[in-house]
Amino acid sequence: MTSTTPDTSPGLDWAKERGMGALAEKMGIEWVEFSVERSVATMPVEGNTQPVGLLHGGAYVVLGESLGSMAANLYAGSGKLAVGIDINATHTRSATSGIVTGVCTPIHLGRSLTVHEIAVSDEQGRRCSTIRITNMIKDVPGR
Repeated sequence: MTSTTPDTSPGLDWAKERGMGALAEKMGIEWVEFSVERSVATMPVEGNTQPVGLLHGGAYVVLGESLGSMAANLYAGSGKLAVGIDINATHTRSATSGIVTGVCTPIHLGRSLTVHEIAVSDEQGRRCSTIRITNMIKDVPGR
């Protein structure tokens, strides 16, 4: 199972100050760890399910995009903005209760593109979904 020991790094402070956005907040996503090399967040299953009680596939994607885009923005640095241009997900197990944990790691960190993989696991450490997101890095508009 993924560690959910709270991180006290400057990256986590940056992420909490910036916020995840209204959708992620509504879904109950919470930061656990945050750096360019590894970002971790949790999300409750309850409130994010399909009518049959399974965690909604789109909820996995929201968790993955939140992690991957925020990590790309931290990497991009001041005066730059990372925006998602491609995302895909493969769901391999269904979570029905508790929380899921997303662990985001970079696959590629370039000047203009980043690619991150997000592995989402249930409380027993079983992978439920694998998400890959590509972000384009560009200048912040108006700068």
